[in-house]
Amino acid sequence: MEILVTGGAGFIGSHLTEKLLERGDKVVVIDNLNDYYNPRIKEQNISKAMRAPNMTFIKGDILDMKLLQKIFDDNSFDVIVHLAARAGVRASLEQPLLYEEVNCRGTLNLLEMARRHQIRRFVFASSSSVYGNVKETPFREDARIDRPASPYAATKAAGELYCHNYYHLFDISCTVLRFFTVYGPRQRPDMAIHKFTVLIDQGKTIPFFGDGSTARDYTFYSDIINGVVSSIDRDLGFEIINLGESRTTTLSTLVGIIEKSLGKKALLNKLPIQPGDVEITCADVSKAKRLLNYKPSTTIEDGINRFMEWFKSSSRS
Repeated sequence: MEILVTGGAGFIGSHLTEKLLERGDKVVVIDNLNDYYNPRIKEQNISKAMRAPNMTFIKGDILDMKLLQKIFDDNSFDVIVHLAARAGVRASLEQPLLYEEVNCRGTLNLLEMARRHQIRRFVFASSSSVYGNVKETPFREDARIDRPASPYAATKAAGELYCHNYYHLFDISCTVLRFFTVYGPRQRPDMAIHKFTVLIDQGKTIPFFGDGSTARDYTFYSDIINGVVSSIDRDLGFEIINLGESRTTTLSTLVGIIEKSLGKKALLNKLPIQPGDVEITCADVSKAKRLLNYKPSTTIEDGINRFMEWFKSSSRS
């Protein structure tokens, strides 16, 4: 197939691009390499894929409609996989207008390109953040999501609504994937596992919010990639699907696993819970198993060890 991957130089996007290239798909990546974190990291992420003859990389912005028009005029995409977004819950509290522009307008731009160019398949990366502080666990896709805890979560929920709108009006099949705290090699440096590892390794204090009881459904990147590829290969009409491990790990337990894997003790800087944070995330993945043959298989202990192997090798290179 010929596939457009937005945000393809990021953590998840670069792994997905490599997977698609390996199986013989033609992939076009658009990424603006923004400075949310060091752009050199993204360049390194995508460097392996850049060597493939069936891959095209375009440095550009999904807000640039003239550029998007040229990309779509020059290619005949079968599927759009929309991963590009302004990421980060806490950062969205500081720059809500930027998050609205990139995550809402950017998504709408790509859906509009799909409509104009009669592309029938669209895969949208949403987030477990849309659930807010839902009390019933595990989180089911039919839970209410009208109480977002951050601007980031609100923009992702809006993107889901746009997807349904374009499915309803223009018959564009949209699969919305709600990712649950993805981690692994190439993880963004601002995310907890990577950030904690760096600080513990350097003997610095780590920010420890709350009493350590907050819990997340940490999902290893390869399980997520398998779910995304399955969604690319299936025309499901409109579906919202959780991709997680359906197991939770508390903050205290996570720090302990990192300490054991790294072989160093953490110094804790205990802080109050931050605005925008939620108490727990936990995915009900029964729908993903049924529709995508999704089979998450990586425990948090194994995943952290695999992340640590990458961290040690990359930090010494």
